[in-house]
Amino acid sequence: MTIAETARARQTKKRTRIQEENEERILDAALEVFSSYGLRGATIDQIAALAGMTKPNLLYYFRRKDDIYLSVLRRTLENWLQPLEDLGRGDDPRDEMRAYLERKLEMSRDNPKASRLYAMEMLQGAPVLRGVLGTRLKDLVDEKAALMRRWIAEGRMAPIDPYHLIFMVWATTQHYADFEIQVRAVLGDKAADNRHFKAATHALEDVILGGIFGR
Repeated sequence: MTIAETARARQTKKRTRIQEENEERILDAALEVFSSYGLRGATIDQIAALAGMTKPNLLYYFRRKDDIYLSVLRRTLENWLQPLEDLGRGDDPRDEMRAYLERKLEMSRDNPKASRLYAMEMLQGAPVLRGVLGTRLKDLVDEKAALMRRWIAEGRMAPIDPYHLIFMVWATTQHYADFEIQVRAVLGDKAADNRHFKAATHALEDVILGGIFGR
């Protein structure tokens, strides 16, 4: 059975509230460990200890380390895709793009380790998520690109390639998570208490929204 099949089989079982809470504890702990040591360097013992569980108890929920890794990555991807899913639910393109930018920056601020783990997976050639990237992710991006092309055709947005606009948003917002150490080193006290995210929001909105909608 493949990793994905194992995960799907686990997800189809009816779980109690306690089981769901324990799985979340495991995934939260696993995110901490995987984002620090990667898949190869992480151990189930480390994850179990951080989750406050015994190793046998953890293995009741996940049979293998790879299964935990897949679940952490899938949860991260789904959380990250939610703001893109929401894009277009309102009627004003500028408001929609502003909300998307702000939500992506909030995610980099509030969960930088998930961003770094995802980046690590991409840099390694996406050995676990490759199939998802070509289906779930691609389908959603295609859908939103079509939405942006409609906005462009209606004269409500500057004629820019939607795919590269989406890539641009990903690159600029996730930079604050993936290169957090560098950002904080350069900004110094300006990054204390995460207050640099307010300035980042204004800067990105001025450049990106100003570029595609005018000032």
